[in-house]
Amino acid sequence: MTHGYTTGTGMNPEPAGTYGTPYTVPQQRTTEPAPEPAPAPAPRKPGRDRYLDLLRSIALVRVVVYHLFGWAWLTVLFPSMGVMFALAGSLMARSLKRPAAGVIRSRVRRLLPPLWAFSAVVLAMMFANGWNPSEDPDHGGTWGLIELFNYIVPIGAPPYPWQIGSKSGLLEDTWAVQAAGVLWYLRAYLWFVLASPLLLWLFRKAPWPTLLAPLGLTAIVGTGLVTIPGETGNAVSDFAVYGGCWVLGFAHHDGLLKQIPRYVSVSCASLIMAFGLWWASNHLGPDGWDLNDIPLAQATWSFGFVVILLQYSPSWQELPGRLAKWDKLVTLSNNRAVTIYLWHNLLIMATVPIIDLAYDLPFMQSERAVAALDGAYTIWMFALVWPLIGLMVLAVGWVEDIAAKRKPRLWPNGAKTDRPRASTGSHRG
Repeated sequence: MTHGYTTGTGMNPEPAGTYGTPYTVPQQRTTEPAPEPAPAPAPRKPGRDRYLDLLRSIALVRVVVYHLFGWAWLTVLFPSMGVMFALAGSLMARSLKRPAAGVIRSRVRRLLPPLWAFSAVVLAMMFANGWNPSEDPDHGGTWGLIELFNYIVPIGAPPYPWQIGSKSGLLEDTWAVQAAGVLWYLRAYLWFVLASPLLLWLFRKAPWPTLLAPLGLTAIVGTGLVTIPGETGNAVSDFAVYGGCWVLGFAHHDGLLKQIPRYVSVSCASLIMAFGLWWASNHLGPDGWDLNDIPLAQATWSFGFVVILLQYSPSWQELPGRLAKWDKLVTLSNNRAVTIYLWHNLLIMATVPIIDLAYDLPFMQSERAVAALDGAYTIWMFALVWPLIGLMVLAVGWVEDIAAKRKPRLWPNGAKTDRPRASTGSHRG
């Protein structure tokens, strides 16, 4: 939030002896001139909140690690999707100071071209492997062709084959599920963007009912009390589960959270989180404590977690202390967040055929060497996926700049190569 400085008329006194002085008795002139009033400090230039940028970077890293290792406890340690929706909601509230139609158009435009680049590659791979959506038994003839539109505008769930290719192929036969499955986030994001003008109006008219309504909706549609079949049910459930986090972004932008004593908000958030863990403990899914399988637990835990993160929000303009060394990576990941999210699952799978080449090396022909590589296989995947993500950022990340009507950049990490080395200008992400 940018703070301005207000100067009222007549608040700066004139020095004695100037025209218009009310003095009736001549004043003795001193040898020293009257000191001039100190100039008011210039207001800080509005820019990106580096604390929010840091949270988004952590969320992206956590998503990649979760999809690589599959550790269920990561959903409890850091609920990335709830954090990402809250940050997007805060930015959306800031943008809606402008006319809503233009804001929505801008947000949709930033989203679609990166999706189109991803969809072109994924669909080409599916078709090359013999998939025909009109003959897919899971999508029903002509309707399967119509559903392909969701690869262009993600208003619903895109079709993809559950198995394609062979287990002995370059990629495992479930690669399409892994690659296209991440598009649920873009669908939810798009619906939140479209609903934001109404949601923000409702929030400012009735903040607490609007803030808590998604949790109530999750208790209805996310617990089986009311069942909505198919992808429509999944879309409604996603909207409910993460709706509270999105509206928390509004509350953060409007300063509502700062109006509540910290001990009150943290205590209430802790109680909501405790309820989420209690609910999860009694509704464990096939992957145990994976909150993605337990909607009400995900909604309440993410809600409380985000409240605490935003309550302590320091609004940094620059990363402080030791965090400053991560500044360029934080900037890069925020400038390429859509690219990283869209491609990371496919790139995780791409590490497998690359690592498998190591088994053919001459020094890998012993059982001991093979066992060592088998034992560290996932670690090697983790080490290799980041360079692959970097290559993908170089290859297609510039599409995000085109979508935002910016000059294309290959590696937008905030480095100011065009400035003298002695420059001390403030960094903007």
